[in-house]
Amino acid sequence: MSTYCVIGSGISGATIANLLKKKHSVDLYDKARGPGGRSSFKRLDQKIGFDHGVQYISPKSDEFKKFTTKLLAKKILKSWKGRHIFKNKKIKENKNHQKIIGRLGNNDISKFLLKKINCNFQKELKKIDYNKNKWKLTFSDGYNKSYDNLILTCPYPQLVKLAKKFINHSFIKKKIKMDANITVMIKIKKTGKNISSFLFDDEILGWAAKENSKLRFKSIYDLWTLQSTSKWANKKIMKNKENKDLNSKILINRFFDLTGIKKTNILFSLNHGWMYSSNSKSLKIKSYWNKKINLGVCADWFVGPRLEAGWISANDLFNKISK
Repeated sequence: MSTYCVIGSGISGATIANLLKKKHSVDLYDKARGPGGRSSFKRLDQKIGFDHGVQYISPKSDEFKKFTTKLLAKKILKSWKGRHIFKNKKIKENKNHQKIIGRLGNNDISKFLLKKINCNFQKELKKIDYNKNKWKLTFSDGYNKSYDNLILTCPYPQLVKLAKKFINHSFIKKKIKMDANITVMIKIKKTGKNISSFLFDDEILGWAAKENSKLRFKSIYDLWTLQSTSKWANKKIMKNKENKDLNSKILINRFFDLTGIKKTNILFSLNHGWMYSSNSKSLKIKSYWNKKINLGVCADWFVGPRLEAGWISANDLFNKISK
């Protein structure tokens, strides 16, 4: 039984690890505290929290629809109903647009897929070396381990830093610019408005979701997740840490102005910057596999900006490995 190391616990990492586990020994590492990648759920107290990355799933391909249907039947996922306000005139609204979310958080898919995987969190990969048919991994805490096979699911800029010299393919030389996103999570007094989400037509604020409407918890407060447009975030992300209070204030003020919700005191606010949120332009390949050195790469940025893209990429890689 050959050993596989998977880096990353987002949809791509969780999917490829789950598929490989059927015939191989698999270890997974992630620098975060828990699984999910861009589908992370920021927990405040027990079940109360925010989907501060991926907001919902709306399956497009038949294969992914079958996958999500199974998870709906298992009650891992559920439909997100309610009143969704569509204000973006630049995008044509699809009235049949299905919104699927995790029953407890949008990282539920990764949690489900990784149940039988040996996961190691808060492990940031710093360096990889290939010698004598083995991949040697060095982590930021000094931990080292070797594997027969290595699967990387990190954002493109991080992949280039780690593995450029090992990848002999044109995609590694492309100048892929991944879009950023700045997310602000707030807690306010109840407004009484029965709204689940807003999709805005604005240069700064792109999206707002009322976490209470997902019916995962009960609270005497309203919890909202606000997400910027990529255009605005691309300009602000490099200095978001030092300017987080100002950037949060800008997004919060836009939220009240655009929704018409009466301004109220912010009881809790948290800013999270996604440096590499998504890639809107698909590549000519869906994944990469070099069987000579047993190195694979899968990630959503191969296929597109949606969570589904990461799942498609992981399945494509598994098919290449299995040949």
